[in-house]
Amino acid sequence: MVYRRISNPWRDSERIQREMERMQRHLFRDFGLSRYDSHPYFPAVNVYANDQAQVITAELPGLKREDIEINVAGEALTISGSREPEKLEEGAEYHRQERLHGKFSRSFQLLFPVDADKVEASFDDGVLRVRLPRAESDRPRKITIK
Repeated sequence: MVYRRISNPWRDSERIQREMERMQRHLFRDFGLSRYDSHPYFPAVNVYANDQAQVITAELPGLKREDIEINVAGEALTISGSREPEKLEEGAEYHRQERLHGKFSRSFQLLFPVDADKVEASFDDGVLRVRLPRAESDRPRKITIK
């Protein structure tokens, strides 16, 4: 009777994933690339609006207020900043690394003209909230009939 070894497809898949992560780690380290270069949707955001204002919330865990920059220019809002890599103990090596580090920047087209002097930003529990009030000149006005 001949016995054949049956490979475990999950084990093979995990081995391939580990090897890809190792190659990616070396690519980022050797070429000085940011982990964000491969992830264009960081930070994750929600955008909503009403007649009075537009609000953008962004998840930025592990950052401090001073790590974040917010700019309003023309019809766009830009959120940018940087996160340092986690410090490992001496001799430690990553087996999985999914938390991104490095510089990031995302820009959003504003839904309407805003009053840049009245923009408000808050940062609580790793969530940035930017409220962009609609410019008075762009607010809908009710016209009375004479």
